[in-house]
Amino acid sequence: MRICLSVLLLHLLPCLGQLQEPGSSSFQFTTSIYNATIYENSAARTYIRTEDKMGISLSKSSRLDIKYSIESGDDEGLFQAEEFVLGDFCFLRIRTNGGSAAILNREVQNNYTLTVRATGKGGLEAYVTVNVQIMDMNDLRPLFSPTSYAIDIPESALLGASVAQVTATDADIGSNGEFYYFFKEDVEEFAVHPTSGEVSLTAKLNADKKSRFDLEVLAVDRGMKVYGNSGISSTAKLVMSVVRINEFAPTLTAVACYPLISDKEPVYAIVTVEDLDEGPNGEIEWVAIIAGDPQEQFVLDRAPLGNEYKLKMSEPVNWDKFPYGCNLTFQARDRGTPPKLSNTQSVQLLVKKPKSVQVSFEKKIYKTSIIEIAPPGTIIETVRISPRPPVVSYALSLTLDSIYFIINPLTGVISTVQQLTTLNQELFDLEVMETVSGMTTNVQITVEDANDNYPVFTRTSYEASINESVPIGTVLLTVSAVDDDKGDNGCITYSIASLQSLPFIINQNTGELTTSKELDFESSLETYVFAVRASDWGSPYRRESEVNVTVQVLNINDNRPLFERVSCKGTIGRDFPVGQTIIIMSAIDIDELGLVKYMILSGNEQDVFTLNPDSGMLSLKRSLSAMSVKNEQFNLKIAASDGELLSEPTFVNISLVRGRMPARSFNCRDTKVAQKLAEKLLKRATAISKSKVEEGYTDLFSVNRQTPQFESFPSDIVVREDMPVGASVLQVNTNDGDTGFNGRVLHAISDGNVDSCFNIDMESGLIYIYQPLDRERSDRYLLNITVYDLGLPQRYSWRLLTVNVDDVNDNSPEFSLESYTAIIPENAAIGTEVIQVTASDEDLGQNGEISYALLTNTPLFGINSETGSVYVSGQLDRESTSDFTLKIQAKDKTERGNQMFSETTLRVYLDDVNDCAPVFIPRSYSCRVLEDLPTGAVIAWMQTQDPDLGSGGWVRYSLPNDFSGTFKIHPESGAIKVAKDLDYEKQQFYNLSVVAEDLGFPVRLRSESYLEVEVIDVNENLNEPYFSEFAVRGTVKENSRHGTSVLQVTAQDDDKGRDGVIRYSIKARSGLGKFLIDEETGMIYTTGSLDCETQDSYWLTVYATDRGVVPLSASIEVFIQVEDVNDNAPLTSEPVYHPYVMENSPKDVSVVRIQAQDPDVTASDSRLMYRITAGNPQNFFSIDSNTGLITTTSRKLDREQQAEHFLEASSFKVHILHLAPQGACFDSGPGISVSSVWC
Repeated sequence: MRICLSVLLLHLLPCLGQLQEPGSSSFQFTTSIYNATIYENSAARTYIRTEDKMGISLSKSSRLDIKYSIESGDDEGLFQAEEFVLGDFCFLRIRTNGGSAAILNREVQNNYTLTVRATGKGGLEAYVTVNVQIMDMNDLRPLFSPTSYAIDIPESALLGASVAQVTATDADIGSNGEFYYFFKEDVEEFAVHPTSGEVSLTAKLNADKKSRFDLEVLAVDRGMKVYGNSGISSTAKLVMSVVRINEFAPTLTAVACYPLISDKEPVYAIVTVEDLDEGPNGEIEWVAIIAGDPQEQFVLDRAPLGNEYKLKMSEPVNWDKFPYGCNLTFQARDRGTPPKLSNTQSVQLLVKKPKSVQVSFEKKIYKTSIIEIAPPGTIIETVRISPRPPVVSYALSLTLDSIYFIINPLTGVISTVQQLTTLNQELFDLEVMETVSGMTTNVQITVEDANDNYPVFTRTSYEASINESVPIGTVLLTVSAVDDDKGDNGCITYSIASLQSLPFIINQNTGELTTSKELDFESSLETYVFAVRASDWGSPYRRESEVNVTVQVLNINDNRPLFERVSCKGTIGRDFPVGQTIIIMSAIDIDELGLVKYMILSGNEQDVFTLNPDSGMLSLKRSLSAMSVKNEQFNLKIAASDGELLSEPTFVNISLVRGRMPARSFNCRDTKVAQKLAEKLLKRATAISKSKVEEGYTDLFSVNRQTPQFESFPSDIVVREDMPVGASVLQVNTNDGDTGFNGRVLHAISDGNVDSCFNIDMESGLIYIYQPLDRERSDRYLLNITVYDLGLPQRYSWRLLTVNVDDVNDNSPEFSLESYTAIIPENAAIGTEVIQVTASDEDLGQNGEISYALLTNTPLFGINSETGSVYVSGQLDRESTSDFTLKIQAKDKTERGNQMFSETTLRVYLDDVNDCAPVFIPRSYSCRVLEDLPTGAVIAWMQTQDPDLGSGGWVRYSLPNDFSGTFKIHPESGAIKVAKDLDYEKQQFYNLSVVAEDLGFPVRLRSESYLEVEVIDVNENLNEPYFSEFAVRGTVKENSRHGTSVLQVTAQDDDKGRDGVIRYSIKARSGLGKFLIDEETGMIYTTGSLDCETQDSYWLTVYATDRGVVPLSASIEVFIQVEDVNDNAPLTSEPVYHPYVMENSPKDVSVVRIQAQDPDVTASDSRLMYRITAGNPQNFFSIDSNTGLITTTSRKLDREQQAEHFLEASSFKVHILHLAPQGACFDSGPGISVSSVWC
């Protein structure tokens, strides 16, 4: 039951909401601000327009009786507020007061802000702001400022150029402020832009034909034509004076060139002249040198085409007279009237001659060195000017130092004239001058010592005497030598040059000769003769000198006599005779200074014996037998004396025996003194012998006996001229049988090396390339190769060597001209010779043979490879390319190495012929033109390009079809103008055919293009659509089918054509989606089901819009009332009833009362009827059709037979626990709606 009640309540809520009474808060405008518009100058009682629904919604329950009034913002009383009630809304309408139309002026005030007050019953108030925008009307005309113009136009003004500007203004705004400029009378030479006022030139001017144009320019409001009003417009006077003036002076530009002095045809400057004038005023009459060339040594050559001039020499110039170049001033003059001179420009001309300011020696000071033994012709240094000028000459300034040297004037190679060993000078300072430029540099030559001097002793010989007894280390003498060489070469050491061993040594540094052994006169030489050597420290060989030194050893008595036999023992008889030799004592004195004397020192006291002092013979002095000798034995002590020294004594023991005995029975100890003496004598003799041999020795190595000899030396050789500097040419092999310096060989090229191209290593003898070879300069050299030894005296020999220079391909072919120029007609036939270029090559054979090739990749030209003839090989077209710069190569035919080549340029100019028709740019044209464009306005500029020159490039335009004079074209400028008024409604498109034809001779060429003109419709929509009413009311029943017509709105438009065709649309309010409108008829239709109980009314805003270019529209408010129909069944108060009744109840006992209501708006409860539709087959119950009361009938109810009864009223089923009646209710509408309930 709760669910049923809930559904019932939800169904009833919308109805209850509509029935609520609004409070005071609902008394308000639909929005706080409204925006509205009205045109200025509007008539009296004209209502303002707004897109808003201005006003206040009304309540159904009460009448508010709303009044509107303007509270503020309308100080002048221009507006009045009105109320208009339709349906549930009270509209606010504001209109102008009567007689106030002339007061609304947008130019005075364009906006009003009104405050509107609404009042209602019960003191209700509401306020709203209404902004009223005053819309512009085209009520003002344009005005010129200034109203007259005077313009001077050069006769040479270009077609299409802007020559004047007129200006007008219109105080109206938007499209109302738009206006057109145009000439009052058509003029062929000029056109004025319809909107900018810019006057442009449409035809060439000729002061001789007409020099003054008096024109009137009109500024006409566009609205005049639209409204069909030809009223007064603004006018300006324009006086155009054609002035024949040479407007532009020629512009001269000079660019200096810097040719080489060796160039065959040097160009010193390029002068270019331009003149922006046309015709004679733009032609150049002359270009001249106005200053700087008093001797007229230069001339200007004009290029075949264009205004380019090359400055060349008319005669050779001695540039030495112009060390700072020449300053030439150029000027040009045109052929205008009056003629104009160009600007002047000065150019400093410089020539790449031997540039004293641009070249210099590679070094400010050259420092080099040479060994002093260098033979004549030895190359020392090479001086150069860099960069090398074409002509150069070197010379040595004459000084005391320069006489020993020579310089090659062409190569700058400095070499020796003689050996420098005889000069006592370590530094030579040379000044080298380049005679052409006068530049100088210094060369400092340091002479390096070469150990060419021997040590020289201060004395020719040395002698000394010395006692043999001097101690070791005794200085005998000091030798001294000097060496003129420097450094180690002059540093001397001493030594004893002797093959025998000497008892002397010498200090190698000081030369002091001292004893190194004890001297012994007796066992060695008494005179020493030997050589002392003085050696320098030179490398690789030392130079040495020797001096004889004689040392006399003085003998002194430094040896005692020595007995040959000592300790002798023997016997003699007593009868030994007196005077007979007993024994001979022999003593030897090594000193040999005197004789030895013998004596008996002791043991002869009895004077028995006698000793011969000279011979040493011992004998009896007296007879032993005659004497009474007591002793049997005698012991004699004997000594020997050399007069100074006494020998060691010896003893002779003599024993006496009886009888006679020979003396040989004596025994002695042998001292071997004689043997020692013999050995000493032998040693001495040997030393003497060696000394004699050494005295007879001669040093074979110190004598320079042999002359250097060449080994397998060729008479001639061949070298390639491209051998690099430093490359080996020939190894000179020599032989000298001497040793040391005598055998050391130096090599030199003493003659024939005229270009200094060769040099020889002084030590090794290797001939190599010193300066680059050039066969073209010299193809053969005869060199004198000289070799020297370093002996004294010096020996030398020489050979002649012929060097043949073999040609290599080192010269590029040279063209006869640096560049070539040729002119041919552009229609020259294939095979036509253009020019023949020639080149030469200084090389020999195939190296000098030349072939020609065209380097520029072009199919239009070719070249004969053998003759150099350039010919046409393709179709030429000057208009595509007016000139060609071709690169031509001349290449030799060498088979070895790389080919050499050179290049030149050939400038080929094409002479024009009339072979090109004018070409439109672009190919076709299109433009969009407003239909109200004034006549005389330029709508298009036809442009063509005809690359032909002269009359072949002059183009004339024409229109084969001008559409009955609607358009016209100027034959020279191609400007297309509107000649008649256009009308979009009559014709929207024009397809103009335009012909362009040149004036070539003998044949004129032409082409055709198309101009598609689209006429654009302008806004001629003068009148807005309007409805006869502000708002309308319509009704529709709620059960109307989809598409049911409700009402028709109709608007009117006073315009004609499409501007008067109206289309309707619904654009706002609550009915959107519920209704639609036929856009053509204005009939409004339903689009879906309506329900009065849900919403009983709708508002629509219908717009009527015309089809003008600028559409205008009007709107109307439509109120639609939905009428109620009986489309809702009655609703019972309870969905299910549960009554009970006693069985056996009598008739007319009340069981339950069914209560129902009808939700239809127009329904009444008194119209409902009830009946039981089911569940009562035995008629136990009955229902009052008016009240719905169910009661029992006369039939008895028996619970035991049937405890429950289900009665059905309409569609509701009710479960009755006890006996329950069923009833049905009906409304009395045109169709019966039934609501069922179960009881």
